[in-house]
Amino acid sequence: MKTGVISPQARTKALDAMSSGPELDVLVVGAGVVGAGSALDAATRGLSVGLLEARDFASGTSSRSSKLIHGGLRYLEMLDFSLVREALRERGLLIQKLAPHLVRPVPFLYPLQKRAWERLYVGAGVALYDILALGGGAGVPVHRHLSRVEALKAFPSLRPETLVGAIRYYDAQVDDARHTMFLVRTAVANGAHVASRTEVTGFLREGRRVVGVTARDLETGAELTIRARTVINATGVWTGDSQAMLTGERGEFTITASKGIHLVVPRDRIAGRTGMILRTATSVLFVIPWNQHWIIGTTDTAWDLDKSDPAASGKDVDYLLDEVNKALAVPLTRDDVQGVYAGLRPLLSAEAASTAKLSREHAVGNPVPGMIVVAGGKYTTYRVMAKDAVDAAVGELAARVPASCTDQVPLLGADGYRAAWNRRAAMARESGLTVTAIENLLHRYGTLIDEVLTLIEEDPSLGLPLDGAAGHLRAEIRYAASHEGARHLEDVLSRRTRIAFETPDRGVAAARAAAALIAPVLGWTAADASREADAYESRVIAELAAQQQPDDATADATLRRTSLATAA
Repeated sequence: MKTGVISPQARTKALDAMSSGPELDVLVVGAGVVGAGSALDAATRGLSVGLLEARDFASGTSSRSSKLIHGGLRYLEMLDFSLVREALRERGLLIQKLAPHLVRPVPFLYPLQKRAWERLYVGAGVALYDILALGGGAGVPVHRHLSRVEALKAFPSLRPETLVGAIRYYDAQVDDARHTMFLVRTAVANGAHVASRTEVTGFLREGRRVVGVTARDLETGAELTIRARTVINATGVWTGDSQAMLTGERGEFTITASKGIHLVVPRDRIAGRTGMILRTATSVLFVIPWNQHWIIGTTDTAWDLDKSDPAASGKDVDYLLDEVNKALAVPLTRDDVQGVYAGLRPLLSAEAASTAKLSREHAVGNPVPGMIVVAGGKYTTYRVMAKDAVDAAVGELAARVPASCTDQVPLLGADGYRAAWNRRAAMARESGLTVTAIENLLHRYGTLIDEVLTLIEEDPSLGLPLDGAAGHLRAEIRYAASHEGARHLEDVLSRRTRIAFETPDRGVAAARAAAALIAPVLGWTAADASREADAYESRVIAELAAQQQPDDATADATLRRTSLATAA
């Protein structure tokens, strides 16, 4: 079985195939979740496909979400039943068929503050949520009403005076960066050519028609020309920038970037066996169990500064702490915050002539022949967005192409996952690892765990914990570069693993050991590995400094200035 290995050699071959081989049917620009999903959709229809990403897979919005696969309970209040139904169908598919190793159910409490009408109102909404999920096979238990005693038993850290009871319901959780990476690998396994760290610098034109792109390999500096019958622009918050490359053409969609930040705190700071959803004055706040941590988020503020690396400010951190502390018996402080990450949501606003709606709904446009633009949407419905984008691209090809089948295509690692999970004790005995280590690997790799275990079999030292990040094996770091397309240390510590926000020092203690493990795969010298570790440490210093600033402007300026100063 092809497992879509993205090694350094595979990347080189992919770039050669895209630039020197036959014209592609579809070239996708942007390897966030929608771009990766589009590449998989097109490849599984039998089309020749290329996928380019200027940075790392999922390096933008798709690695900085709330890690939820959900229908959007609050959209029921907006009477947007079709959006909720669609998202819940996708949730069921991901849990039960497409990615059971990466997406799993999580219970949430909805605390109630009023004795009668609120329980009736919220209960009716959550019941409808469960009903809408049935059409796609819910994959999660139904909701249940709890008394105050039952709610406090499930979440002891709640202040008793803040609730009269609760409703427990279920949604699902995902490691967004790893899920996106698995989409990319599954596309590769189905024939797609993929390359990260390759920036599109312009579009090729024949008359008005787009017939490909010019690009630069950011690792070597090589200039490339890639021809394609159709180009799909799936660049998220960068949609406006990429549309601007079409000189003289007015962009069909306008994307507004909204910043959302999340706090990561150790699991022992909050006593609870479920997640929690809280109402704020303007939106909702999630407290989400995440391995040995909690994720608390999110904010929702306009952002017009640097899109490549949005900065979390002290104001953002304090806002989330203030909101969550309204519900907690023992307040959290800044000292409890172990990690912070910030991302930008691409909110869609359309021209008056368009039928697209604002907010999370997506739209697909065809601004010029040969170019498809997909914009807006939410992480959960990436597969539908990708299907719609490829459907539009197929219309440009003037040929009979099979319909989308990605609702029937499990991601790599999904086939046989439940049986592998049942065998985890036997796998531990056979490999010499602990059951906990095997469970962690199954959650991260599914049935591709065999590839990781093979590395350990060949070099037993790779079965040891990583210095500075005991929750990960050394083999996982090596595997990230040899199989998962990681090109830099940050790719490994921030996205292939979550060491960057799961360790108290944000990965600094693990940086040099990780760089040494990556070096032989990527051909680094000792000096190269040291520079990578220095750059990572500089990044952490810059982020911490930004998080002490009072507002977005000073946080952004501090992040840029500190990054330059510490790297010098």
